[in-house]
Amino acid sequence: MPRKRLPIGIQTFREIREEDCYYVDKSGFALRLVDEGKYYFLSRPRRFGKSLFLDTLAELFSGTEELFRGLEAHGRWDWGRRFPVIRLSFAEGVLTGRAELDARIRDLLRINAEGLDVEVPADLDIAGAFGELIRQAHRRHGERVVVLVDEYDKPILDNLTRPDIARANRDGLRNLYSVIKGADAHIRFAFLTGVSKFSKVSLFSGLNNLNDITVDARYSAICGYTEADLDQIFAAELDGLDRDLIRTWYNGYNWTGDAVYNPFDVLLLFDKRRFRAWWFETATPTFLIDVLTERQAWLPQLGQLQADSAMLSAFDVGHISTEALLWQTGYLTIAREEEVFGEYRYRLRYPNREVYQSLSNSLLKAWTADAQAVLRQKQRLGELLQANDFAGMEALFTAFFASIPHDWYRNNPIAKYEGYYASVFYAYFASLGLDLTPEESSNAGRLDMALRFNAQIYLFEFKVVELAAEGGALAQLKARGYADHYRGSGQPIHLIGVEFSREQRRVVGFEVETLAG
Repeated sequence: MPRKRLPIGIQTFREIREEDCYYVDKSGFALRLVDEGKYYFLSRPRRFGKSLFLDTLAELFSGTEELFRGLEAHGRWDWGRRFPVIRLSFAEGVLTGRAELDARIRDLLRINAEGLDVEVPADLDIAGAFGELIRQAHRRHGERVVVLVDEYDKPILDNLTRPDIARANRDGLRNLYSVIKGADAHIRFAFLTGVSKFSKVSLFSGLNNLNDITVDARYSAICGYTEADLDQIFAAELDGLDRDLIRTWYNGYNWTGDAVYNPFDVLLLFDKRRFRAWWFETATPTFLIDVLTERQAWLPQLGQLQADSAMLSAFDVGHISTEALLWQTGYLTIAREEEVFGEYRYRLRYPNREVYQSLSNSLLKAWTADAQAVLRQKQRLGELLQANDFAGMEALFTAFFASIPHDWYRNNPIAKYEGYYASVFYAYFASLGLDLTPEESSNAGRLDMALRFNAQIYLFEFKVVELAAEGGALAQLKARGYADHYRGSGQPIHLIGVEFSREQRRVVGFEVETLAG
C-alpha cells in the first residue's frame, strides 16, 4: 500500500480528505447517532479525536458530498438537504474569569451569526442571543439547526485550582447550555463533547435530555483507532515496528466495547519511529499530580480501582473522586463492567504502558526531592535487577531515602503518609515499565507487589516500623504462602521483605529468600 500524509494535529475533516491523509472512517458512527436520536453527550480524554469527529458531523449536515465519497455515509445520506450548523468551541486559550468567558461566548455567537447570514440584536443577554441565533438560523435556512459544542468544559477544567473562578465559569456555561433544551422545536441535532462528565445538576440542570454515550459499547470506538484500523488503514506504516510493542505502549482504552489505540500516540510513532510517551507529555495537567499528592494516593492501588456509574459521572468543582478524575482524563480505563444488585460497577486499570510508566515517573519526581537523583537511581536499579544484586538494591534505596533533606520531609505532607515509602519504592519499578502486579489477591490475603522480570518472579511485602528492623515483612510473606501461587512456573521465586523506619525515614530491613519455582 502507498504511504499517505499523517494527519498529525489536523482536526479539520476537509483538510484530511482533500490532502489525501490517512483517515479512519467514523462516518458510520455519525449516521447511527443521527438515525437513533437527537441530543448527545460524549466524554473522551484530550487529543483523542473529538474535534475531528465534530467537524465530520458539521460537514455531513452541511452536505459537502465530495468529502464523503468512498466513506460509509456516502450512499446513505440525503445530500440534497443542508442544515444550518452552529459551532461553539472552547478549545482555544485559557479563560481566567467570567468576564473573559462571556466575551468569548459573545464572539462565538457573532461568528456563527455572520456565517449563517442572520442578525441577532446586540442588546440581548447571552442566553437571549443564543436562542435568537437558533431561531433566526432555522427561519433563514428553512431547516432546523445543528448545534455542536467542542470542549464544553474547558473553561472550568482550566481553573480547577481556582475554585471561585471555576464555579463562575460553570454558571456561565450552564446559562448558555440551558438554551438548547428550550429551543427544541428549532433543533435537528445537538452534540456536546469534552473531557469531564460534570453532573447534570451542576452544569446541565437546564439540559437534562442529553443521551450520554460515553460508556456505551456501541460507541466505544467512536474516537481512537482499533486493531483493524491499524492493520488496514495504516498497514504501510507498520513495517519495521514491533506490532506487539505498539499494542503494549498505546492500545487498551476501552469504554465497554471495542478497545482502541490513542490516535495521537500512533500518529507520532509512525512519524518519529520511536516509542515515547507522546500523549502523556502533552496532555497531563499539573493539577492531576497535585491532587494525587494531596490525597496521599497509594500508588500500587491506582491501577486497580473500582467505581460505579454514579461515581464516574460525579464531577463538579471541589467534588470529584480520584477514580472519576483518573478515568475521565484518560489515565485509567474500564477493565470490565459488572452488574451487582441492579447497579453497574466498573473495574478500572491503566490502559497501557505509556500511562502506567509515565504517571509513575511524574509522581516519583513530585514525591522526591531531586529529579536528577531519581534519574540516576532508576538506571542503577535496572542494572541491579539484571544482576539480581539484592545487597546493592538495599543500599540503593537506603541511600536514596537517607539523601532526602529533613526540610523536604517537614514541608511535604505526602512524606508523613504511611504509604509514602512503599509508593516511592513501587514507583521506581513502575517508572521502568516493568511487569508489576500490585496488591495481588490470593486466599491468604493481598501481596503488596509481584514483579515478573528476566524469567524470574519477585514477591515484595512492605512494612513501616518505628526504629529498627523487625523481620515481619519477610515472615508475613512466608507465613501466608504467597509463593504457592507461583510454584510450578519453573522460574525462581524471590521473597523480599522491606521495612521502613518511620523515625529514621529510611530502609532498615531488606530480607531476601529464594525458592525454586
